[in-house]
Amino acid sequence: FFDPHHNMSYQTIPTSRCNEAPSNNTRLVVTALLAMTVGTCAGLVMNHATVPATSLYTAPTIARTTTMSAHGAAVRSPMLRTPAQPIVSAAQANDQLVYKDNQFAIPMYSMAPQHRQTTSWASMFLGSALITAVVGLAMKLSIQKAAPASLQQIRVSLEPSSIAMATVAGVRPGEIQGAAAVNSLEANELAVKEMMEGLSFKKKVTLLGSTGSIGTQTLDIVETCPQHYSIVGLAAGANVDLLVEQCLKFKPQIVAIRDESKLAELKERLAAGGLDCPVVGGEEGIVECAKFGDADTVVTGIVGCAGLLPTIAAIEAGKDIALANKETLISAGPVILPLLKKHGVKMLPADSEHSALFQSLQGGPPDGLSKIILTASGGAFRDWDAKDLRKVTVEDALKHPNWSMGAKITIDSATLMNKGLEVIEAHYLFGKGYDDIDVVIHPQSIIHSMVEYNDTSVIAQLGWPDMRLPLVYSMSWPHRIKMPYERLDFVKVGQLTFKAPDTDKYPCLSLAYRAGRRAGTMPCALNAANEQAVELFRQKKIHYLDIPKVIEAVMDDHEKDWNGEPVLQDILDIDAWARTHAVKLYEEGRFNNDYSQ
Repeated sequence: FFDPHHNMSYQTIPTSRCNEAPSNNTRLVVTALLAMTVGTCAGLVMNHATVPATSLYTAPTIARTTTMSAHGAAVRSPMLRTPAQPIVSAAQANDQLVYKDNQFAIPMYSMAPQHRQTTSWASMFLGSALITAVVGLAMKLSIQKAAPASLQQIRVSLEPSSIAMATVAGVRPGEIQGAAAVNSLEANELAVKEMMEGLSFKKKVTLLGSTGSIGTQTLDIVETCPQHYSIVGLAAGANVDLLVEQCLKFKPQIVAIRDESKLAELKERLAAGGLDCPVVGGEEGIVECAKFGDADTVVTGIVGCAGLLPTIAAIEAGKDIALANKETLISAGPVILPLLKKHGVKMLPADSEHSALFQSLQGGPPDGLSKIILTASGGAFRDWDAKDLRKVTVEDALKHPNWSMGAKITIDSATLMNKGLEVIEAHYLFGKGYDDIDVVIHPQSIIHSMVEYNDTSVIAQLGWPDMRLPLVYSMSWPHRIKMPYERLDFVKVGQLTFKAPDTDKYPCLSLAYRAGRRAGTMPCALNAANEQAVELFRQKKIHYLDIPKVIEAVMDDHEKDWNGEPVLQDILDIDAWARTHAVKLYEEGRFNNDYSQ
């Protein structure tokens, strides 16, 4: 039965629990006559037909159970309310009742009925006589409780079925079934199972973007915890010197470099260092590295949409994804989510904000999430007046006040496009609609993000601004590994402050919300246009204030070709078109590079 007050279902297992003897012999006589009648009728039926084995009970999926006392009359076990399948038949169970659903097999008492075909009138009457005798003896003995020795302890298998790594679809308009392993009973069950294995786990890791900020910090974690991690593959862009150093230290089984002009040099230097493994180049080489070997997890640290195809290759190879490349979900969320479900792959956020949300949602009930609150440092210009932004230089935009990151993401933080992209990523990871995803400026960068539940409680994840914290959780989830990092000191922090973002100062944030709500291929166009605009700014071809103008112009021009249900090729086509179109608009002189007046 279901207990609405405790949100639990209970399974009651009856035993012989009548403690009082019959009050008089009349009850015994009546019961015996009834038993004889039933036995006779059953014999008549069985004399002409074989009774087929039938399903006996149904059972919901069990999340955990209480071991039965040998003297107890019932077992009360919290249940997960999932669709049940009939247990196997008595014939299939070989005289042992077995509850069976899509996840558990629970052997119960050996008391299954046998089905026999009666072959003669003699056997029919003999059967009825035996039933009468048994009932009479039981009544005479006052139907005592079964002896403890006659009961078998319930045994529960904790082997899970295939878990759907997704949040429960919301009921509000704009909500979807997200990619992260939270907000569902199945996800909570999987987390408990993983935790029960203890800290003895060992994972094999492939790292894409090993020479970048994410890559070097990931390798720092691997070096700190060799008992938990080993490297299968390393892939980088063009930094041969650092890549060779990493390879000789971590001894990968495959190495890839995107810049094919440096492939020969890489092969020569690795061979000279005594490393004998496949060395591949180009985009195809990165993809080959992503799907190579027996890696358990692929850390996607490649910046931009360049990480999309390698991530898809890793998913199709059945490898879990530690997602540090937000552009993968932003550009191709409609493509990625079905792939995760199809291949049974977990996607674990590895950037600080989404890791904070992921951690804050651990153990949360289905449909309990009310709102997502992303925190933003405010970037390099958070303390600048909007009127002073016309004086911005590339060097100014690269001075992040809190974080040490790559050039592109640092500039995205200055425009607040980074936060806008994270809004779209949060939608695809956790399923909430855009009306329920907020952004707040938090200059200290101590609270990395928050979730609000339906009861208005807010849970946040806090820590120093250190990218290794979300990275290590994405690689160790759901475990908590002891790390030699500085502990958070609230006295040292002093204060935590917040303010609303200024959309006039940060127009890119509004553009991201617009693209997210439009969905389909529009987030892809937004992301590609932003990447190209940032590159033009870094090359000093456009001004900082032109970045949102380039993005908005590309989005406006994409409306006529917008696709609401894109496939992978559609995403790749729009990505290429948006980049080319942004450059074309610049070459046509659409933007003013002089804001000195």
